[in-house]
Amino acid sequence: MLWIFLTAAAAPLQVARNALQRGLVGDAGPWGATLVRFLFGLPFSLSLFAVVALLTPGAAPHFSWRFAAAVAIGGLSQIGATAALLVAMRRAGFAVATVLQQSSLPLAALFGWALLGDALRPHAWAGIALTTAGLAVLSWPRRDQLQGVGLGSALGLASGAAFAVALNAYRQAGLALEPHHAIYSATASVCAAQAIQSAFLVAVLAVWRPGVLGAVAQSWRPSLGAGFFGAAASACWFGALAMAPAGPVRAVGVIEAPIAAAAGRRLFKERLSARQLAGGALAAAGVAITALG
Repeated sequence: MLWIFLTAAAAPLQVARNALQRGLVGDAGPWGATLVRFLFGLPFSLSLFAVVALLTPGAAPHFSWRFAAAVAIGGLSQIGATAALLVAMRRAGFAVATVLQQSSLPLAALFGWALLGDALRPHAWAGIALTTAGLAVLSWPRRDQLQGVGLGSALGLASGAAFAVALNAYRQAGLALEPHHAIYSATASVCAAQAIQSAFLVAVLAVWRPGVLGAVAQSWRPSLGAGFFGAAASACWFGALAMAPAGPVRAVGVIEAPIAAAAGRRLFKERLSARQLAGGALAAAGVAITALG
């Protein structure tokens, strides 16, 4: 039962990380806030991996081109997904964007089925259909908000799709590196991905928008908070996944949606309409049913 408590702890930690990142968008922009997630999370992830490595003396990592390609694809997809999520939070609202990002689970199942040959049970397809209906209800904007919310909803769905690619890529990276020690392989893959992501974003921003790097440096205090909460959330997710299948873990992780709604209302004074609440409930139910598949 420990995996349930770890998953329950990961949800508020992830919401806290997203909330801190959202606050950084105004000063550093979405790409600067995206860099914060990886650059300031890397020291905490390295520290976590050092502990895991000490506790896993029998691990025998196998570095290969398959591992490198999977980490690179996952890392670049996660960069795009994070930036899209941060912009979606400002356009469509914190809670709505977070629920839309949950589409990563059914989309990950679809990508895994189409590209990797993962088998899906009938009730998993039912969950995907229910999630799609819920996301359609949730993302349909009012007439007076057509431009802002419409774009925000599209970015939220794009974030979910990119996260789905990253999830499948990271799964492949873990299997390629050390399939017999799940926590060791997962934390090592996260460290490798964050190193690639940090180097890539720093290099691109140094040429494209050097001022963003200065804004990131000036906001180092809240950035450390975002990095810490991100690393802590990842530690809980990986610990839970080492003890239980991904489906039940992600099903319990759906509690992130109501936590995000509460955070959005308290921190950002956001209110959800009855239609948005109904759509969010349908999407959360569909994600849970899909996860159980």
